[in-house]
Amino acid sequence: MNVPVAVVGAAHVKSERRTVEAENRMVLRAVRAAMQAAGVTKDDVGFTCSGSGDYLAGGTFAFVANLEAVGAWPPIAESHVEMDGAWALYEAWTLLQEGEVDVALVYGSGKSSPGDIATVYPLMLDPYFLTPLGLDPVSLAALQARALLESGRATERDFAEVVARNRANAIGNPNAQVSGKFDVDELLRADYVRDPLRRHDLPPISDGACAVVLATADKAAQLAERPAWITGIAHRIDVHQPGFRDLTVSPSTTAAAEAAGIGDGPVEVAELMAPFSFQELILRDAIGLDDSVDINPSGGALAANPIMATGLIRIAEAANQVTHHGKARTLAHVTGGLDLQQNLVTILGSERP
Repeated sequence: MNVPVAVVGAAHVKSERRTVEAENRMVLRAVRAAMQAAGVTKDDVGFTCSGSGDYLAGGTFAFVANLEAVGAWPPIAESHVEMDGAWALYEAWTLLQEGEVDVALVYGSGKSSPGDIATVYPLMLDPYFLTPLGLDPVSLAALQARALLESGRATERDFAEVVARNRANAIGNPNAQVSGKFDVDELLRADYVRDPLRRHDLPPISDGACAVVLATADKAAQLAERPAWITGIAHRIDVHQPGFRDLTVSPSTTAAAEAAGIGDGPVEVAELMAPFSFQELILRDAIGLDDSVDINPSGGALAANPIMATGLIRIAEAANQVTHHGKARTLAHVTGGLDLQQNLVTILGSERP
């Protein structure tokens, strides 16, 4: 890394199962809060990058309407990725390395409630062999969960314990959609939705948005008393066709974590984007996290899952642990595609790299 970059402000709106609020209004609330936290105005921002999904919105170039939330006139330097806002953050981080601007605004947003995810998501799969089957995300996750159980590395009780811990953690998160104290034995008595997954093993369907402000070294020192420095960031991709890989492991997560510098020292907190309960177990093994690491103090994706913002929220929450909770080194993991196909790892710290 040549140019040190830090998170100097972040905010996300409360995730809801269904909201009548327009997506750009959700973005506006998140952007205003993040910019206020960073102490910047529109005039300070040299680059803006967004992440969202036109398939979710149901129209081509649907992300253009969200520019109303950031004020695109007079013209601004702007870009968009058809992915989670975490990948927009990666693009903004890359541009900040060039030294032409010193502040970037990143946001991710998604409204899952108006559409049918089980219909939309099969379009991401192989168009010849898998899409015609209508293989929805929950069915694919169930195949992955079954493979993990049959490997002998996890049990259904392990899945339930992940759920109970995450949703108990979410009690303290005002932006969580699902939280509470759950008894593991009671969870295990619930009916299957897709064997071996029960309803609680699935993420909630959420509407939401998140925004993050990044700044280069000198600017970050001016804006934040304790910036969350990005000490490493990397993403890797596994084979697209799920039938061509071992679903019980995540080599792309391992590679991304290693490239981001996981081996340079211990992390105190890890925000893992595990939309399905059992995926947290795979990710913990892939990154090499032990029991000393506080995993998902926010509740993670099992507490709120606004698609296209869930990953950016993981980075925002990991940064918050550095900025406001005194942690020295944290990690944020983000996944895209189905069955942990694409993975991005960001490591943040209190010490300027």
